[in-house]
Amino acid sequence: MWGREPFGNIWLDPGYGRAMTFRFCLYGFLKNQRYYEPFLILYFLERGLSFFWVGLLVAFRELWVNLLEVPSGAAADLYGRRRTMIVAWLTYLTAFLILARLESLPWLFVAMAGLACGDSFRSGTHKAMIFDWLASQGRQDEKARFYGLTRSWSQIGAAVSVLIAAAIVLWTDAYQPVFLYTMVPYGLGLVNFLGYPKSLDGVEQREVSWRLVGRHLRQAFAACWRVPPLRRLLSESMLQRGTYSTVKDYLQPLLEHTALALPLLLGLDDKGRTALLVALVYCLLYLGSAVASRQAHVVEGWGGGPGPTGRKIWLVTLVVYGGLSLTLGGSWPGVAIGGFVVLALLQNLWKPLFIARVDEASERHMGATLLSIDSQTKALFVMVAAPLLGLAVDQMGLVAVAWFGLAIAGLGWWLARVRAGAS
Repeated sequence: MWGREPFGNIWLDPGYGRAMTFRFCLYGFLKNQRYYEPFLILYFLERGLSFFWVGLLVAFRELWVNLLEVPSGAAADLYGRRRTMIVAWLTYLTAFLILARLESLPWLFVAMAGLACGDSFRSGTHKAMIFDWLASQGRQDEKARFYGLTRSWSQIGAAVSVLIAAAIVLWTDAYQPVFLYTMVPYGLGLVNFLGYPKSLDGVEQREVSWRLVGRHLRQAFAACWRVPPLRRLLSESMLQRGTYSTVKDYLQPLLEHTALALPLLLGLDDKGRTALLVALVYCLLYLGSAVASRQAHVVEGWGGGPGPTGRKIWLVTLVVYGGLSLTLGGSWPGVAIGGFVVLALLQNLWKPLFIARVDEASERHMGATLLSIDSQTKALFVMVAAPLLGLAVDQMGLVAVAWFGLAIAGLGWWLARVRAGAS
C-alpha cells in the first residue's frame, strides 16, 4: 500500500535518527534550490545562441564531468567525502557568480565547466555517505526506501525553487538574476555540511597518493567489467538517464511557445507569461517526482522485483516517446507537456531502484567510485548526444527530441528483454 505520508514526516521518526535524517533531507532540499534551472535554456537562447550552441555548452559541461567524475569519486572514498562535498559547493558558488555577472560566450563555457566540477565532486559521494550511515544503523535493507525518502525531499525543494525562480523573473523581468539568488541556499548548504559527523568521511588517507587513487580506480573498473550485474546496470543507466538528461530541458522552449500562444495574462510581457507557465508545470512535475521517489519501493513490489520493474519502466518510456512523436510540434502542446512530466516521474521511480541495485552488487568501500563511474557513462552519452540533438532541433524542430528518445528507448527495452531471457 501507499505510505500514509507520501513525503515522510522524517524528523519526527525516531527510528531513522532524527538529526542525520533531517540533515540528509535538508541537503537534498537546498541542493535543488537551483533557481536558474527551469530557465537555463531560455537564458542561452536569449543570448542569441542556437540549439546547436546550447548543445555544445551542455557537451562541454559533460566533457568536464567525464574528466573529473571518477577521480573525484576515488578521492571522496580515499580522502574524505564530507571534504569533497564542501569543495563541490565552493565550485558551484564560483560558477553561479560568473553566470550572474558575465555574459560573453567564453565565460559561459567557463561557468559550465565550473558546474561540471561541482557535479563531479558531488555525484555519488552523498549517496555513499547515506549508505554508510544506514550500515552503521543496521538498516542496510532499507536503502531503496530511505534514498527514495531523501530524494523526495529533493523534489519538494525543486518544486519550491521553481516558484521562487518565477517570482524572481517576474520581479526583475530578466533571467540572469536567478544565478545570483541561487548562491544564498548553496551558502546554507555549506553550513549544513558542518554538522555531518567526521565518521561519514569514510576511509581517510592523510597523505595524498596518486598511486593509491589509480589502484582504487583499477579495482572499480575491474568490478564493473567482471561482475555481470554491475555491467548490465551501468549500461542500462547510461541509456535511461543519459537520454532523459539530453531531452528534459527541451520542455522549456515548449513551455515558452505554449505560453505565448495562450490568450491568457495578456497584461504581462512575454517573460512574465512564460515564467508563470514554467512555475505551474515544473511545480507539478517536481511534486509528482517527490511522490514517485517516495513510493519507488512500493512500485518495485508491484512490478515483481527490481529487474522486472526496470523492464516495465523501459516499456512505458517507449510508449511516452511514441506519444511525443505525434504531439510535439503539432496542435496538442498540452499533451506533449504532459509527456515530459511523465518522463520525469519515470526517472524518479527508476533512480532509487537503480541506486539500491548498484549498492547490492558492489563492495562498500567502492560505493562513491562506482556511482561516479555511472555518472561518467551518462555524461559521456550526453556529451555526444546533446550537440547532435541540438543540430537536429535547429533543422527539424522539437519533434526531433521525440524521435531521438523513441530510438534510444526502443534499444533499451530490447536490451533489457534480451538480458532477462539470458539470465
